[in-house]
Parts: sequence; C-alpha cells; structure tokens
Amino acid sequence: MKNTAFTNKHIALGAKMAEFAGYNMPISYTGINDEHAAVRKNAGVFDVSHMGEFILKGENALALIQKITSNDAAKLKNGHAQYSCFPNDNGGIVDDLLVYCIEENKVYMLVVNASNIEKDWNWIKKHNTGNVEMHNISDKTCLLAIQGPNATKILEPLTEIDVLNLKYYTFTKGTFAGVENVLVSATGYTGAGGVEIYFEDINDNAVKIWDAIFEAGGPKGLKPIGLGARDTLRLEMGFCLYGNDIDDSTSPIEAGLGWITKFSKEFNSKAIFEKQKAEGIEKKLVGFEMIDKGIPRQGYEIKDKEGNTIGIVTSGTQSPSLGKAIGMGYVRKSFAGLDSEILIQVREKQLKAKVAKIPFA
Repeated sequence: MKNTAFTNKHIALGAKMAEFAGYNMPISYTGINDEHAAVRKNAGVFDVSHMGEFILKGENALALIQKITSNDAAKLKNGHAQYSCFPNDNGGIVDDLLVYCIEENKVYMLVVNASNIEKDWNWIKKHNTGNVEMHNISDKTCLLAIQGPNATKILEPLTEIDVLNLKYYTFTKGTFAGVENVLVSATGYTGAGGVEIYFEDINDNAVKIWDAIFEAGGPKGLKPIGLGARDTLRLEMGFCLYGNDIDDSTSPIEAGLGWITKFSKEFNSKAIFEKQKAEGIEKKLVGFEMIDKGIPRQGYEIKDKEGNTIGIVTSGTQSPSLGKAIGMGYVRKSFAGLDSEILIQVREKQLKAKVAKIPFA
C-alpha cells in the first residue's frame, strides 16, 4: 500500500485510515458529517495526492488528446482546464479526467483517477502514434484541494497568486508558502468553491505547504477532511464518481455528460454517441431522493410500482446538508422524468423514492 507525502500528518491527527486505490488514505478525522459541514460552511483541506498526473508534450500532443477525449481540447487557451472523458471503442468510458493547457498546442497535463493510472497510461500510449512525449508524474506530484467558501480568503496571505479572483476552470503557477512553481487551479469537486494546488515533493515542500496552510487556517476553523466527506460533498452536487456512476459500460450520453461530448471532431466511439443522441438512449443516470426512511447503496435494484427491475443504484448516502437520503442510479428512460416515483430495494423492503433535480444541494 502506497503512502502520500502527507500520510504521517493524517496519522498524527488521528485520522481513520484505509486503503483506497492502493493508497493509505484518510477516510475521516472528526466524523463525516462534521467535516462535510466544515467544507460547506467554512473550509477544509483534502489530500488527493493519490490522483494521477500525466504530461503530454510535442507538436502532436493536441491531436492525440483530441482523438482520445470526448471534449474539444482545441478550445483551451493557456491557463485553462476542462472536464472530459476517455471514451473506449464500444461506447463506454475508460475514465473521466481534467485536461490542463500548459502551453497551447504543445504541453498539456491530464489528471486522472487514482484507480485508473496504469489503465489510462496504457490507453493513451496505445493511441500515441504521433511520437508525443509522455511523462507520468503521478508519484512525484502532491495535490491538496482546499475547498469551501472561505478557502481562498484563508490562502490569500500565503501566495502572490490572486486566488480570490481565480476563475472557475482556470489555473496559474507561482510561489505558494515560499515554494516556487506551484500550480493553483479552480476546478473543484465539492461545489463549495476553493482551489487545488499541485507541486513536486522536493526539499520537504509537502511539509512546508501543509504546515503553512494550517498555521494560517487553523485559527479560522480550517479542518483536514477525509475521503468520506469528499464523497458526500460530490454526491450532493451530482458529480459522477468513476467506478460507481460511470465506467466501461456506460456512455457519457447516458450519464448526462453530453455537454463534454463534442461532435465537431473525430474521437473514439463518436459514431456510437451520435447514434445515441439521434435515436435516444434506453437508460439514463438520474438523481433521486428517498421518501421512505432508508439509505440507498451502490448495487441496490431500482423497481417500478409493479416490482419490475428498472435500474440500479450507483451512488447513495445520507446527505448531511439536506438531512435526507439521496442517490444516483441508471433507470429506463421512461422512468427518468422529474418527480417520477421509483422504489429502491433495500434488503427485504421496497422503499419509495422520487427522481430529483441535480444538484441536490
């Protein structure tokens, strides 16, 4: 099991640790509900150094990205990022990712899910017929996400970067807590605002930055946050989690990700997605709220009033912000309308729920 540069910090803080994507990661510190509320109302720090980062360089770098991703990376200018996915050859999704434009047409950083680093690397390599220079910098890259409405106010004294006015899905590089060449972005996975900082762990940079953040933020209520609250926060926003809500068998059209599927270029599975868009889809990812008391979990069957199976739950939790159970799942399209009543099979019971608007919070 791998450690991040912050593992000893988590253990010293009494975090509940567990294996996640091959890493020893903090699941919670003071409790998921407490940490969730801290991010929604103030600010929290997530260690997400387990994520994967690849650098693609060269005159054919953009062409390779265009071929293997669904979104249109040609629209990216220096300092801009976009959400995208790697379609496979059969209309499914290899992974979802972020594409950062470091230098237009020449240098890009791709940020991928921790559990898919090797899979994604091999997928890109397989399609790299234009001699694009590829660098897997995952193991030497630290990534902290400082999220919440007060996150940038807390960080402002630590950097020359104008973090208060960093626009959504943009990034810049500068000095942070005395450490040079730190990339600061505003992409977010919580819907609560804030930034992410990427840096190389040399000369004890990780310790310097972690300590500086908590020296500045501790008196202002900044808290370390585990992966448990990260999941409840993203689910309240209706953000997909790879392996739950999207995978190799689900298409971006079915997952409500048509907005990152641009048909103005050639890419893997384009013809399949065009057909789905033109002829319609059989299943659709929806959000739902529980009416009856009970918590939906991944893999629970979704039924109609007659007890017929019409879909499956992909994510579910008790929403700390809403005080009710929520979930996401694929259902037959005829049951995907807002407020449609569905039933969730929770052990021996079929509990009432209704299709709800995303984001929930």
